[in-house]
Amino acid sequence: MMKIQKKMTALPAKPHYTASKPFFSPKEIIFRGEKRAMVFKLSSKFQLFLLISFMFFCGWGLYSSHMYHRSDTIINKKEEQLDKTRVAYEDLLTEFAALNKSIENIMQGLGKEENVSKKKANAYKNQAAMIESRVNKITQEHSWLSADKVQERTSLYEAQLQRDLLASERDELQERLASLNEQYEELREYQKDAYDKVISTSGKEVAKMKKVLSDVNKALKEKGQYFNALSNRKDMGGPYIPSKKEMEEDKELNDKLTSLYQNMEDLDYYTQVIETTPLGKPVWSYWVTSKFGSRLDPFKKSKATHKGVDLASMSGNKIRVQAKGKVTRAEYTSGYGNLVEVDHGNGFKTRYAHMKTIYVQKGEELEKNTAVGEVGSTGRSTGPHLHYEVIYRGVRVDPMPFMQAKL
Repeated sequence: MMKIQKKMTALPAKPHYTASKPFFSPKEIIFRGEKRAMVFKLSSKFQLFLLISFMFFCGWGLYSSHMYHRSDTIINKKEEQLDKTRVAYEDLLTEFAALNKSIENIMQGLGKEENVSKKKANAYKNQAAMIESRVNKITQEHSWLSADKVQERTSLYEAQLQRDLLASERDELQERLASLNEQYEELREYQKDAYDKVISTSGKEVAKMKKVLSDVNKALKEKGQYFNALSNRKDMGGPYIPSKKEMEEDKELNDKLTSLYQNMEDLDYYTQVIETTPLGKPVWSYWVTSKFGSRLDPFKKSKATHKGVDLASMSGNKIRVQAKGKVTRAEYTSGYGNLVEVDHGNGFKTRYAHMKTIYVQKGEELEKNTAVGEVGSTGRSTGPHLHYEVIYRGVRVDPMPFMQAKL
């Protein structure tokens, strides 16, 4: 202490500044007490060592802190990935279990099919059982896997599968329904076109028949007669009248259908009328040698009334009725020779005279175009020909309009 004091007293009155020393120059650290003082000398190297140590520990602290936070972040991410993996694993197990049950049900259905062997079906069932056993074992080995939870999720997934299946079936049914609606609309159009064609065709046929009957009536009117084709029509049935609901759904289609039924009824009725009306030529090849009405008698050469037409033809040519009917006479008479008379109904009768041969008998039912005999020259005749008469309600009328009718 005395030395220090001496040195301090020896300082000059005015400060003397020396050149600056290096930062790591030797230094002294003095610790003073009441009765003593301690001096520690710090060399340049020791100071540098302390600085490096301090910087190292600071750097290590910073690095450790950074690595700690980084490790914590990585661990958190890994835990999240692990949780997701566990959830995905649970989903996979539930889906697998649900699919396994579906496969088992399919296998049971396959076992019922005749074309699948029982051995093959049993093999599939065994494989399904092994898969289910393996899933249960995996569930028991992992504590974080709950069998109840897996079962619950399995049931939920099965419900989702059923929902998806029903949705798929619904979409398929909707597509099929749309396709059926398109086909239905196409069929409706085809049906309308078909109705139009049938209505047109049947209408033309009915109009043709009405015209033929109108032409026949011209000959009948000359004798004060008239053939009413509708006189025998029975008052039954009637046109098709659809319900109000059907008419509201498609009035156009129902109008066509009503018109079609009306035309078909008219066609059916007029067809029956035509079948009993002697329209057509009784012999295929002929020429008219004597018309209906007044003529010169071929034997007496005087004016006489001819009650039919004479159709010259080759001997032996077939004579055919032009409408169905019943034979009322099949005999030989002095004037007509071999004679056949046929009653066609509706007031019409026809007579065929001078025949060479008679094919039919009295009371026989005949269809149209049935041969009743052959052209000949029996009775009061000058040569082979057919004397043809048409009688309506007991009155003989001109046969030519009947023969010239075209259907």
